[in-house]
Amino acid sequence: MPAFTAATVLSPRGAIDRGVLLVDGGTVVSADPAAAYVQDSARSAAAIVDFGRAVIAPGYFDLHIHGGGGFDVMDDDADALPAIERLLARHGVTSYLPTTVTAPLDTTLRALERLAGAIEAREMDRTKMRGALTGRPTSRESFAGRAQPLGIHLEGPFISHARRGVHPPQDLLPPTISTLERLWQAARGRIRMMTIAPELDGAIELIAAAVERGVCVSLGHSDADFETTERAIAAGARHSTHTFNAMRPLGHRDPGIIGSLLTNDLVTADLIADGIHLDPAIVKLIAHTKGREKTVVITDAISATGKPDGRYHLGSMEVEVKGGRCESGGKLAGSVLTMDAAVRNLAKFAGWELSEAVATASRNPALVLGSNNKGVLAPGADADFLVLDCEGRVLRTFAGGMECLS
Repeated sequence: MPAFTAATVLSPRGAIDRGVLLVDGGTVVSADPAAAYVQDSARSAAAIVDFGRAVIAPGYFDLHIHGGGGFDVMDDDADALPAIERLLARHGVTSYLPTTVTAPLDTTLRALERLAGAIEAREMDRTKMRGALTGRPTSRESFAGRAQPLGIHLEGPFISHARRGVHPPQDLLPPTISTLERLWQAARGRIRMMTIAPELDGAIELIAAAVERGVCVSLGHSDADFETTERAIAAGARHSTHTFNAMRPLGHRDPGIIGSLLTNDLVTADLIADGIHLDPAIVKLIAHTKGREKTVVITDAISATGKPDGRYHLGSMEVEVKGGRCESGGKLAGSVLTMDAAVRNLAKFAGWELSEAVATASRNPALVLGSNNKGVLAPGADADFLVLDCEGRVLRTFAGGMECLS
């Protein structure tokens, strides 16, 4: 039963000075001040790893990521997800939703089948790990040092032609229950988030159907007006995809979708804090409007992440990357942002403390999906945690209590 200590431990109760994180197997047992820890003889017998002046924080959870390390999550390549997941872990992400981009329906269905298989393999691995605690043999080598996919984010095909960004127009589809059912079956029920434009014919009905299946419906790639967005929220939509980007602009007499998303307290909002997709002042606007509990940072990272400038792909599209800017046909096409950089940027742009920015990448995205065992260092939660320096750079990453060394 190892214990980890550092100058600060970020717990649900707040920042603990000289805290101690106790882990048993892959689960958090406690996060307490050192003084309370040493008074408990059962716990004080554990071996302690001291990270000195560092910060122990919950592992990050990226709700929107298309790829990295030269690979796309939709690639039909056995090396794709392992490479992406190792890159994610190096930048503090321990959980993520592989995110599709609009493609021919058959291509999307095949990708969903592959992603569902990867998710199931990780779930089986976790079951084996729990079995190891009771003496049953197990192996974890194949998944060591990697972030874990916890479901799929379906971005497209139910989005607006007017606000599609770089999504191929010929592959956009009207929102119908029958198409959702095909996607759902291919993903074997692993779709956890779906981005949809609420103004499309049939969208409100589809939102309600998706919510019934336990999907977090996120509004985005949309030209909706204020009233239509409010109807979508009433139908069960609860999140906003890369807020401001690929949306009808905010007007002082025509607030549109952004006006609804920013002012409706039922909605959480994610954003890309790379300084390219949004001016820092707009990042601050979103953060201060939605607040510390409803703001979520994402990366929207593509295959070029972690690679030098050049030509890469997002789904079937070619993307040119130069100076951190990703473009296809003159339009922004995802990012090369990493989550640790996003957290640091948010803290800087919004004027927040590091601990507050960390929550937007850990606790808040987990709560968006209703995951109580991710994103927090609380008793019973998964032992996914990071060791950060005082400026938020990742020093070490632990997933399920095991260090990610790759």
